[in-house]
Amino acid sequence: MAMASQTVITVQPQFSATQQPGEWQTGLLDCCSDCGVCLCGMFCFLCLNCQVAGDMDECCLCGSSVAMRTLYRTRYNIPGSILRDFCSIWCCSPCALCQLKRDINRRKAMGIFW
Repeated sequence: MAMASQTVITVQPQFSATQQPGEWQTGLLDCCSDCGVCLCGMFCFLCLNCQVAGDMDECCLCGSSVAMRTLYRTRYNIPGSILRDFCSIWCCSPCALCQLKRDINRRKAMGIFW
């Protein structure tokens, strides 16, 4: 009687519901890393605001809000807090919005933006 070859699985694939901690793709003050976004943020803040909101399928008025930044940060598991998001928006709205747009652009380029 011939025995069939058996495959023994020693390690099962695992699914983890927890994401690895993420990072911002650029810093809050890294304006020189994308001058186009920086110029748009400084001279046409509302345009950039609408671009960010559109990228995230939200209302055009929400792009530079604390809620939008917090939503994005939690979506990509970027460490921080609502207070830190508030302080970033309050102290330097253009820089915070530019950071968000740069991050969206880089994640789109890497194919990991959703």
